Amino acid sequence: MENHFEKRIDPTKLVPGAKSVISLLYNYATYQKQVDPTAPRVSKYAYGKDYHQVIKKKLKSLLENLRTQVGAVEGRCFVDSAPVLERDWAQRSGLGWVGKNTMLIHPRAGSYYFVAELIIDLELAPDGAIKDYCGTCRRCIDACPTDAIGRNGYTLDAGKCISYLTIELRDEIPDQFVGKMANWAFGCDICQEVCPWNRFASQHEEIEFEPDPRMLEMEKSDWHEITKEIFTDLFKESAIQRARFKGLLRNLHFLMRMVRP
Repeated sequence: MENHFEKRIDPTKLVPGAKSVISLLYNYATYQKQVDPTAPRVSKYAYGKDYHQVIKKKLKSLLENLRTQVGAVEGRCFVDSAPVLERDWAQRSGLGWVGKNTMLIHPRAGSYYFVAELIIDLELAPDGAIKDYCGTCRRCIDACPTDAIGRNGYTLDAGKCISYLTIELRDEIPDQFVGKMANWAFGCDICQEVCPWNRFASQHEEIEFEPDPRMLEMEKSDWHEITKEIFTDLFKESAIQRARFKGLLRNLHFLMRMVRP
């Protein structure tokens, strides 16, 4: 987060002449689940095609439509792919509040959303932020098996977060997390699963986010016997490719380790 700090706080560093940030949410919530409850788990956001590719196309189309409506508009599309403070812009745009689990929460739709932006040189009237509705709730704090969320919420130790450990970390997962991964092989949804606001989440309507039935039907033994060929075929267009085959194997082997006495 320290890299490109000026670009994160000043949109004109990314788009010269920028005057507005348009924040958008795209739903990925799903009622579908992996069939085998003992199988290593995959975060819902990675069930379908890589969201970067899916949403980027829609952002470019939106920008072109905007040009058709109002004339010449210069800008760029962003979806978790550049130094942009996405949650901060979305919060300031009134799309939700940043909850105790540090996720953006919409009061009528929960948090199973991707956040994206258009930064453009067209001046628009800004929306205002909304209030925080987490109240005294501590479900996400208490449910996190690695204690990644701060004691009072609103802060996250990324080095303890299961999503970071299973996706971004390139080294071996530290021994301190043996027995604490809650069977997650890629990502983690625990703090979202327990969040009361996600009772308002609804099934997405994006066909490209539909999971491959073969992945949902994989049993525990299938995961632990996965080959590079199967990985490449099954996840060729998935965000799971971010962990790479080597990383997924590391995660699966770590899940098999027993807690030390």
